[in-house]
Amino acid sequence: MSHTRSLAVGSALAATLLLAGCGADVDSDGAAKASEKVTVKRCGESVPYKVPQRAVAYEGGSADKLFSLGLTEHVHGYVMPPANPPVSESPWASEYAKVKMLSDDLLNKEIVVEAKSDFVVAGWNSGFSDQRGITPKILDKLGIQSFMHTESCFNYPGHPQKVTPFKALYSDLERLGKIFKVEKKADQVVGGLKKRVAAVEKKAPKGDRVPVFLYDSGTNQPFTAGSQVPPNDIIKTAGGRNVFDKLDARWTQVNWEAVTKAEPEVVIIFDYGDQPAKKKIEFLKKSPHTKELPAVRKNNFFVLDYNEGISGPRDIDGLEKFGKYLRELKR
Repeated sequence: MSHTRSLAVGSALAATLLLAGCGADVDSDGAAKASEKVTVKRCGESVPYKVPQRAVAYEGGSADKLFSLGLTEHVHGYVMPPANPPVSESPWASEYAKVKMLSDDLLNKEIVVEAKSDFVVAGWNSGFSDQRGITPKILDKLGIQSFMHTESCFNYPGHPQKVTPFKALYSDLERLGKIFKVEKKADQVVGGLKKRVAAVEKKAPKGDRVPVFLYDSGTNQPFTAGSQVPPNDIIKTAGGRNVFDKLDARWTQVNWEAVTKAEPEVVIIFDYGDQPAKKKIEFLKKSPHTKELPAVRKNNFFVLDYNEGISGPRDIDGLEKFGKYLRELKR
């Protein structure tokens, strides 16, 4: 399973006016700007980037971030493992159709090299992996630029960065905006997402927060969301409480005893291609560990789409849906 899991305006303006006065060729000026490098953080590390022309995105979250910024022309293709629902379900389905589907397997170095990519977007320990021999350091040596989801930087060796998941999403869009020199578009997109988040937060139910358990997978031991992944912010912003929000982790394994003790009133079922929600709900209703949980007895299940739970703009779609669900929940 794969989870992913400002420039000096004054001097730039002065330079532009000076060039305009000299009758500078605008096209050649634009080309020169595109080749200029800009330093942007990759997790906790400062990295110089030039504008990518053949980006490869791993999973829906990466591709959605690029497409939401209007960068389709810079995207060569995407890698979509089995966990991801069909790209036809994406709000950017028309953009996916314009680029290449490079693989339906996990990300590896061969795919990237064969694609002659100059930029790879993925998460740490999901797309990028020491075990599979594709890391930012390895790509650096090959002259291929890379970008990691800030949400996944929590446990990136050498250059970790810890940011709450929604802030990590905004940070990624802003950083990608700088790399591709579309800062204005990035500001617009981030501003729009923040407004939507604030609207849900404002309408969140008052009083005691509803205890919520996210069920990802696992029968002997459940796999769930700690505090460092988007569902934690989705639950919190909507007015709930992730029963495992004290776990300083991303996607993590717990035990059924801890779930039973937490007495969740709602279970979020994380739904993805190779592990459908229906089967998970059936298991929870039959398992001696979970069949007496308040959420299970009351049939309080909320299905969260895979791409609404990994880092990407669709997190806010998931938030809006879950916010509505909590507001209508009878306790």
